[in-house]
Amino acid sequence: MVPRVGAEESWTWAERRLHAIGQHAAAHREAREAEVRQAREQIAEFVRHAAELGLAVVELHARPYSGRTRYRTGLRGWYVHHNLSLAVGQGGEYYRLLVPATLRARFLGVNVSAEDPPLVVGEGGRDGESIPLRTLLRRRLEAGDNWPS
Repeated sequence: MVPRVGAEESWTWAERRLHAIGQHAAAHREAREAEVRQAREQIAEFVRHAAELGLAVVELHARPYSGRTRYRTGLRGWYVHHNLSLAVGQGGEYYRLLVPATLRARFLGVNVSAEDPPLVVGEGGRDGESIPLRTLLRRRLEAGDNWPS
């Protein structure tokens, strides 16, 4: 059901509600897109600084949700979280490196897709441990090559 255009005063309750939901969804989408743009800018700045500092680029490995096994990804970049679950690729891509455990992954590696970066990492998570992306990236730069691997 799509509200009739114009003459909003004659809309039924359902049409007004549908219109409000559409407006709310559009506003949420725009806000999320703005956050992603800001986060991408922060990551681009991180990549520039990492290159200027000569920060070592490493092969990135994914880990299963439970366990200490490491899976090859074919990606190169920098880990940005101390538990090695998040990384930034050389081209400024943002990766979450936690994957399901599979026997196939153990032998052939895994394909990890880049994600839209958040401005606040871990926001809304159950453990309550959230951190601004800018802080995470700054800490990584300050640590230099002295970072868990």
